[in-house]
Amino acid sequence: MSDTAVSTAYSDQAARLVARIDRDGWGSVRPSLYETARVISAAPWLPGESRRIAYLLQEQAPDGSWGEGPEPYRLLPTLSGVEAALAVLRRGATSAETARRLATAVDRGLAALRALPPAGPWPDTAAAEILVPSLVAKIHEQIALIARDEIPGLGGWRPGPGPALPRGYDQAVPAYVARRYTSAGSLPVKLHHTFEGVAGYIPQALIPDGQELLGSSPAATAARAAAASPAPAAGAVAALEPVAQRYGGLFPEAAPILVFERLWVAAALARAHLPAATLPTLRRWTADIYDPRGVRGAPGLMTDADDTAMAVLVASRVGLPYTPEPLDLFHNGSHYDCYIGEDTGSVTANAHALQALGSHLHRHPETQHTYGPRTDKLRDWLISQQQPEGPWPDKWHASPYYATQRCVAALTQYGGDHASAAVETAAAWTLDTQRDDGSWGVWGGTAEETAYAAQILLSTATTTHQPQTDRALDRAETYLNAAAGSGHHPALWHDKTLYAPHAMIDAEVLAAREMLRSRHGLNRQRTTPTDAER
Repeated sequence: MSDTAVSTAYSDQAARLVARIDRDGWGSVRPSLYETARVISAAPWLPGESRRIAYLLQEQAPDGSWGEGPEPYRLLPTLSGVEAALAVLRRGATSAETARRLATAVDRGLAALRALPPAGPWPDTAAAEILVPSLVAKIHEQIALIARDEIPGLGGWRPGPGPALPRGYDQAVPAYVARRYTSAGSLPVKLHHTFEGVAGYIPQALIPDGQELLGSSPAATAARAAAASPAPAAGAVAALEPVAQRYGGLFPEAAPILVFERLWVAAALARAHLPAATLPTLRRWTADIYDPRGVRGAPGLMTDADDTAMAVLVASRVGLPYTPEPLDLFHNGSHYDCYIGEDTGSVTANAHALQALGSHLHRHPETQHTYGPRTDKLRDWLISQQQPEGPWPDKWHASPYYATQRCVAALTQYGGDHASAAVETAAAWTLDTQRDDGSWGVWGGTAEETAYAAQILLSTATTTHQPQTDRALDRAETYLNAAAGSGHHPALWHDKTLYAPHAMIDAEVLAAREMLRSRHGLNRQRTTPTDAER
């Protein structure tokens, strides 16, 4: 196939991906076990519970745990699954066979929790310090109630002892957070997405109202309805039912994810090149998303620097005249906080901010006096966050390849000589960690992480490492071509638990494959390596 034909194939695939996303009003993520189990527990009045209970039973792993990823990531989903099964058993509204299966699931889930490493280390997922202690307390409460009131049809079954609180968590945190904001007289928006963690500790006067999903979260919305009234609120049913219909009776951790999905897809495709057919749609998306007051990732969430920076960056890529001024709200003197009141910083959000500022300065050098010093400070802050071995970690993703690709892309473009050592170290680490099959991955080779690693090497290739880099990229290209169209991506992204934004990952893989293909034309312009170089 000629280069022109392959490039046309990329353009066609990119156009189809953009059109598919444009038709979907929700976003392409799998249902969340954690979130669905929270709805089971808090919203028995919502139609479709039998489907959710079946899903709960089907998703339990052979070792009794729930969730995706390694053991530490299974803590929160397993707590959620056990508590939901106990809640259904206490209600006594299922068949005898389903009740027996739920009781068995509880026993296996509690055993899985006892088998988890007591000290972690636990992942830095959203509000885990609140959600884990809250669920441990709920499970102990459910077990005590079942011990008091025998469940008919189970032959005197009683669940085993409740789980111990894992080390690193404090049982007093949910109540402490609730008291803190009760004294303040309001609950901040940053707690809306994980409201289920404090719902049992918040007075009625502080329970957020509204007819939409609370914090874009089905679990938070169900918990709000349960806490606000003993009867189901019509608004909660109206908010949850459309999500359930979109996801077959189940629930993702956030809905919709259109802002995140559309901005990240556009940025990924722009790294290769944006086909002309996609530009009208991408411009419309960006015009709809950009907000001079800051961009929020989903309805009901706080405005944040990450989505705001990406909106500015994508606007620059698609030729819209939007300025970085909305980012000013998040600047803390050296870098950008993701949102007001953030506890831990994000290197990927700041890498996106550096790209947004750098792209704006390139087009508007007259703003150098304002954004030049910020860009320099941001560059230095990113460099300071790099680990000695070469990668960058980040709280929004389990894999360092995502964060490292973002930082390398920003520093290669806008870091200058100050960043050359950091970029070189990252490239060397990437070369050293390729797997035998040509892939990269923190837990096993994946197309997503291989796409990030390939982009790192493509943007940092030097004559010093060129033969080794070429071999690594050839192997990556073979791996990605073989994996194309598989349709399944492991969950690596952090929310309350792990999730996989499929359309965004598809865009990253598609762009990486196009960049890998395009490099062959550049390679043909170089002198053929000698046998010694090979």
